[in-house]
Amino acid sequence: MRRAGRLAGGALLAIALLAAGGHALLWLWLCGQLEMGFNAWAAVRRAEGWRVEHETPARGGWPLSAALTVPEFRLQGGAGLLPGGVDWRPDTLVLRVSPPRFDRLAVEAPGRHRLRLGGAALPFTAGQLSLALPIEGDAAPREAAAAAQRLRFDTPAGGVEVRAASLDFGTRGGGRNEPATTLRVSAADLALPADLPGTARLGRAVERIGLDLLLTRPVPPGRDPARRAAAWRDDGGALEVQALNTRWGEAAASATATLTLDGALQPTGTGTLRLGGGEALLDAAGDTGLLSPFAAAAARIALRTLNRAPPGGGPAQAELPLVLRDRSLRLSGISVARLPALEWGAPAPE
Repeated sequence: MRRAGRLAGGALLAIALLAAGGHALLWLWLCGQLEMGFNAWAAVRRAEGWRVEHETPARGGWPLSAALTVPEFRLQGGAGLLPGGVDWRPDTLVLRVSPPRFDRLAVEAPGRHRLRLGGAALPFTAGQLSLALPIEGDAAPREAAAAAQRLRFDTPAGGVEVRAASLDFGTRGGGRNEPATTLRVSAADLALPADLPGTARLGRAVERIGLDLLLTRPVPPGRDPARRAAAWRDDGGALEVQALNTRWGEAAASATATLTLDGALQPTGTGTLRLGGGEALLDAAGDTGLLSPFAAAAARIALRTLNRAPPGGGPAQAELPLVLRDRSLRLSGISVARLPALEWGAPAPE
């Protein structure tokens, strides 16, 4: 019996050692694959004209995952995608693969971010920030999902805090009758700066913001943003705002719209705004000077005329037509905003 017990104990120990060794080899292999994949991605981006900088990556994550920490990471370029390009420098960048989903990559970047989109600086910090996307060989990911908690954006008016936010991106390629790109963004529990126009009447807390977008055609390749935008428009490209909804204090709004580009490559289109609590919104606009007394009075009369109770009951809502043309946004025939011109930059060689 003692001999059998010793044999069984030895066998179990051998199995445990083999399992630990196999796990260690798997971890080493996964870390190597992460490093190889990251280096290949960086090489492709550099060949496309991007600036990719970083210090020596460090492996980690044992024993629950395989991780690669990339210190001093910087990604800069993309003038062909966005006028002015992108410049992103996070404090922390970690690539991670965890069982049992070895076919999905998690990109984690908590902490401070120095971000510039075009000519606009958008620095922010995140308590948690992660991006999950499938590993599909050399092909670009067809979908991605991002989640964040405890975001804080530094703006000229002050800090904007967001308790939770998410973003889902997907592409369905190929057919002319299929959507090229879908994007869904949501944010909950926003705290606005105290001095922001409108907060004195509507409060600092925004309960939610949601946005669903659909890009009906893929954007053609190329290095010149203006040529790409014109080709996308000429192929029948449009941006459909399938849902835009928000609640801020007493005001609740939802909207749908279809937008494209005009001959000057400026946004143009039509839509519909459904507005509840419009009186409070008009009061806030009047208090801050966004609307003149005459425009506020005219809007208030129109709002009272258009207010209707929803079929299912609840507070009255007004349904107002939206028109964007020649950079002028008109709401129910009243000009409410003048949009800045989209600058496409100097033509780039193809």
